Formats: sequence, C-alpha cells, structure tokens
Amino acid sequence: MTLTPAQADKILADNFAPWVLDLGLSVVEAGERHAILRLPWSDRLAREGGALSGQALMAAADTATVIAVASALGGFAPMTTVQQSSTFQRAITGADVLIDVRITKLGRRMAFADITMTADGSRDVAARASTVYALLG
Repeated sequence: MTLTPAQADKILADNFAPWVLDLGLSVVEAGERHAILRLPWSDRLAREGGALSGQALMAAADTATVIAVASALGGFAPMTTVQQSSTFQRAITGADVLIDVRITKLGRRMAFADITMTADGSRDVAARASTVYALLG
C-alpha cells in the first residue's frame, strides 16, 4: 500500500526537524517505489549569485528519499542515511525544484535510491543524487 500525498506530507510534518520543515517541501506524488517532492523557490536558500544552494538541494534529496522509502513500505519506519552522493549540473535560479526519487533496491535492512532534481518547467536535470538508507525498524 503506497501513501497518498496527504499522508506523506503528514510524515514530513511529524518526523523532521524544524529546519527541514523550513525548506517548505511538499509531496506531489508518492508511489510504490518512488516519490516526487516540490522544493519551493526561496531567496533564503540562494547563495551568492542567486542560485539555489547545494546544501538545500542535498537536504531536500535526503528528505525526499525518506518519503519514497516510507511510501514503498506503506508507512513511516525508523531509518537513517548511510551514504549520499550528489552532483550538480546546472544552477537553479528563481524556480521551484522537483525532486524525483526512484528506489532502485528495497531490502529488509537497506534501501537504495537515485534522485533527479530539475527546475519546475525544465527538462534539464540540475542535480543528481544517490542515497543508501539503513532500515532500523
């Protein structure tokens, strides 16, 4: 059983630190082995020169992975990041970011995911990440 966007948004609200909630992430879609979240544009998240900071993108990718894994499991379970690797391909300025997480392997103890981040309205990938999570529950 996958999560509805409303159920996934509740997982965000109930399980993340206030500074993560300050990112303003919202769930667009949650499926059997994926999730898509929206990171709204904010000048507060921009770095010198006006581009969205890599730190904000990495935090968003990490958080979105939790939602994708929770959706695959049918609900939230304790988990922790074991590894995250990010690459940045182009700047995002003045646009929301869509974070598309695809679970590539879901085992009993570990989950692996690939993430693409694109500016809303663009087909060009701005950043990629891969994550590994330990499932603790």
